[in-house]
Amino acid sequence: MRQVALDLGIANESLRRWVMRADADAGVTDGLTTDERAELTRLRRENRTLRTEREILKKAAVSSTGERNTL
Repeated sequence: MRQVALDLGIANESLRRWVMRADADAGVTDGLTTDERAELTRLRRENRTLRTEREILKKAAVSSTGERNTL
Protein backbone atom coordinates (compact mmCIF):
# COMPACT_ATOMS: atom_id res chain seq x y z
CA MET A 1 0.00 0.00 0.00
CA ARG A 2 2.86 2.35 0.79
CA GLN A 3 4.31 1.94 -2.70
CA VAL A 4 0.93 2.58 -4.34
CA ALA A 5 0.53 5.76 -2.29
CA LEU A 6 3.99 6.91 -3.36
CA ASP A 7 3.18 6.12 -7.00
CA LEU A 8 -0.04 8.14 -6.74
CA GLY A 9 1.69 11.00 -4.93
CA ILE A 10 -0.62 10.85 -1.92
CA ALA A 11 -0.14 10.17 1.77
CA ASN A 12 -0.19 6.54 2.86
CA GLU A 13 -2.83 7.36 5.50
CA SER A 14 -5.16 8.85 2.86
CA LEU A 15 -4.96 5.72 0.76
CA ARG A 16 -5.49 3.52 3.82
CA ARG A 17 -8.66 5.44 4.73
CA TRP A 18 -9.97 5.25 1.17
CA VAL A 19 -9.44 1.48 1.14
CA MET A 20 -11.16 1.11 4.53
CA ARG A 21 -14.13 3.17 3.33
CA ALA A 22 -14.36 1.19 0.08
CA ASP A 23 -14.28 -2.06 2.06
CA ALA A 24 -17.07 -0.82 4.36
CA ASP A 25 -19.14 0.30 1.36
CA ALA A 26 -18.69 -3.13 -0.23
CA GLY A 27 -19.64 -4.90 3.00
CA VAL A 28 -16.22 -6.53 3.29
CA THR A 29 -15.51 -5.01 6.71
CA ASP A 30 -17.56 -3.56 9.53
CA GLY A 31 -18.06 0.18 9.72
CA LEU A 32 -20.27 2.93 8.45
CA THR A 33 -20.80 3.13 4.73
CA THR A 34 -20.45 6.40 2.89
CA ASP A 35 -24.24 6.76 2.77
CA GLU A 36 -24.53 6.05 6.49
CA ARG A 37 -21.84 8.62 7.26
CA ALA A 38 -23.68 11.20 5.16
CA GLU A 39 -26.97 10.43 6.92
CA LEU A 40 -25.32 10.64 10.35
CA THR A 41 -23.83 14.03 9.46
CA ARG A 42 -27.23 15.26 8.21
CA LEU A 43 -29.01 14.03 11.34
CA ARG A 44 -26.43 15.62 13.66
CA ARG A 45 -26.84 18.93 11.83
CA GLU A 46 -30.63 18.67 12.01
CA ASN A 47 -30.47 17.82 15.71
CA ARG A 48 -28.26 20.86 16.38
CA THR A 49 -30.71 23.09 14.48
CA LEU A 50 -33.70 21.72 16.38
CA ARG A 51 -31.99 22.25 19.74
CA THR A 52 -31.20 25.84 18.79
CA GLU A 53 -34.76 26.48 17.66
CA ARG A 54 -36.09 24.98 20.89
CA GLU A 55 -33.90 27.30 22.96
CA ILE A 56 -35.11 30.28 20.96
CA LEU A 57 -38.73 29.26 21.53
CA LYS A 58 -38.11 28.83 25.26
CA LYS A 59 -36.65 32.34 25.49
CA ALA A 60 -39.55 33.75 23.49
CA ALA A 61 -42.06 32.06 25.79
CA VAL A 62 -40.32 33.47 28.87
CA SER A 63 -40.17 36.99 27.50
CA SER A 64 -43.79 36.99 26.33
CA THR A 65 -45.34 35.53 29.49
CA GLY A 66 -42.83 36.50 32.10
CA GLU A 67 -42.63 32.95 33.37
CA ARG A 68 -40.65 29.94 32.33
CA ASN A 69 -42.52 27.04 30.74
CA THR A 70 -40.71 23.72 30.55
CA LEU A 71 -40.86 21.98 27.18
